[in-house]
Amino acid sequence: MNDLKVLFLNGSLKDSKEGSNTEALFEQSRDIYEHEGVVTESIRLADYHIPYGINGDMGNGDEWPMILEKIKEANIVLIGTPLWLGEKSSLATLAIERLYGSSGETNQKGQAIYYNKVGGVIVTGNEDGAKHAAASILYGLSHIGFVIPPNVDTYWVGEAGPGPSFVDADGKENNFTQKHVEMLTYNTMYFAKLLKEHSIPAKGNTL
Repeated sequence: MNDLKVLFLNGSLKDSKEGSNTEALFEQSRDIYEHEGVVTESIRLADYHIPYGINGDMGNGDEWPMILEKIKEANIVLIGTPLWLGEKSSLATLAIERLYGSSGETNQKGQAIYYNKVGGVIVTGNEDGAKHAAASILYGLSHIGFVIPPNVDTYWVGEAGPGPSFVDADGKENNFTQKHVEMLTYNTMYFAKLLKEHSIPAKGNTL
């Protein structure tokens, strides 16, 4: 499957100079992707100047257009987010908004540019809200054209209330989380390969 590309958009509020629990959970999935010959790339959104808005280019040094080009090249796009008060991060929300801003662009068949791409989500935190955040992100991706296979959300949360995070609690030893890592990774690969070989017909699906 070395003709497939995965792009991980990390919505951590910390830039790449700091560790990220969300990145650490993605690394579990990345190991499987790369073992299967899939090319992976991870972008820490906090490293870039991404203004709020839904235009393709907001000007004033907007770096989202560069990220969008990588999204266009990817077969699988995963959005990662930490939890804050039971919600996805502001940067994860920003990514969805900027993706939505280009949903009117079309491919050669006249479909939204996100057609025939597969979406998934990775969530970490030490409080409730993982399924709520995942549902919000996956619906947003589906609405603009991404294909959402079954079981493409993996998450880790600790006990309710403040406590250790994914790395501190050695979350990679959590059987439930690891099983969902496997399902997310293999299901996104399967559907991405399927769509690469048999893309969604244009009939009834053009803008």
